Amino acid sequence: MRRGFLYLVAIMDWASRRVLSWRLSNTMDAEVCSAALEEALGRFGAPEIFNTDQGSQFTSPRFTDVLKEAGVRISMDGRGRWMDNVFIERLWRSMKYECVYLHAFAVAGVVRTEIGVG
Repeated sequence: MRRGFLYLVAIMDWASRRVLSWRLSNTMDAEVCSAALEEALGRFGAPEIFNTDQGSQFTSPRFTDVLKEAGVRISMDGRGRWMDNVFIERLWRSMKYECVYLHAFAVAGVVRTEIGVG
């Protein structure tokens, strides 16, 4: 964004490298992340293991309780270990270079339309 920030959270299947759900928000909180998680679980079922980084939005009870209730084992990356989550890191890099940096969006609604995210 030219001014301010937007945050994109994605739930990705590691085996297929497919994005199962994603959300865009002007805040990065557990509620936005949980909504994306709940959509992915509802549409595709529960995985055996779910991996995230150690951000507060992913370690919050609001997020982890969704996984626990679904019977999913929780795995978290080691501190500073971007390679533990390389597939999602590659997605973020592609989004930035192929979309965000090229357009320098000024309005959040345009970003939502352009990338097709709720």
